[in-house]
Amino acid sequence: MSRASDLERIEHGLAAAVAVLGDYTPGFIDATRKTGGDPLTEADEKIDALLRDLLPEPGDGWLSEETVDSAARLSASRVWIVDPIDGTREFVEGIPEWCVSIGLIEDGVAVAGGIANSVMDQRVVGSLENGVTLNGAPASVRRVERIEGIEVLASRSEVRRGEWDHFRDGPLSVRPMGSVAYKMALVAAGLADATWTLTPKNEWDVAAGTALVLAGGGTVTYPDGSTPTFNNPDPLIPGLVAVPRGIAAAVKALLP
Repeated sequence: MSRASDLERIEHGLAAAVAVLGDYTPGFIDATRKTGGDPLTEADEKIDALLRDLLPEPGDGWLSEETVDSAARLSASRVWIVDPIDGTREFVEGIPEWCVSIGLIEDGVAVAGGIANSVMDQRVVGSLENGVTLNGAPASVRRVERIEGIEVLASRSEVRRGEWDHFRDGPLSVRPMGSVAYKMALVAAGLADATWTLTPKNEWDVAAGTALVLAGGGTVTYPDGSTPTFNNPDPLIPGLVAVPRGIAAAVKALLP
């Protein structure tokens, strides 16, 4: 299969998910609570089922926040890693910082992805071979050579817990935001400088964003500077740093 076919599949999946979301009004959403307290909506479940039907071809694996995990994915070389709505809390509260997130993994590497934020009318799609587009137009990670003055998109919950206090008097400014997939997509499309997490995330949170940032010319690493891999038996990862290449070393030195 050519990468063009994969990108078409991602575009089609995002469009279908956005159509489903048209039946809901963010801020006026009924939600239940999963184990651990995270919200779950009917929209999450509908989009999960829809994308599970649309994306995988025979032999492809599947990993989604809203699907019971199966070890069968571990033997697949191609795996779709999906979060039907990344930022469900923001979706429920009516904060426009959530998105549908679709990532494609080949042999552990994030090779293609797409996110759609229907409220902000933003669709970021890309692959390692083709680069990144924002609403169909070419885009890329910003060229940044100095860490001084950059704005970093940070997890709102991490900021609220005081985990970003370390950066308060540093050379950068911090902007709290919801969905990590959305934050990574903004970096990939050149709409933000950088983002990183200070707590562990799951692969479905960051698979699409990783592919997009890399496709846009940026770097994505674990907080210790090592290269992330996907489709691991345990999908929990230590967090991610997604930044322009020109400040990658400076950011690593700044991290606690």
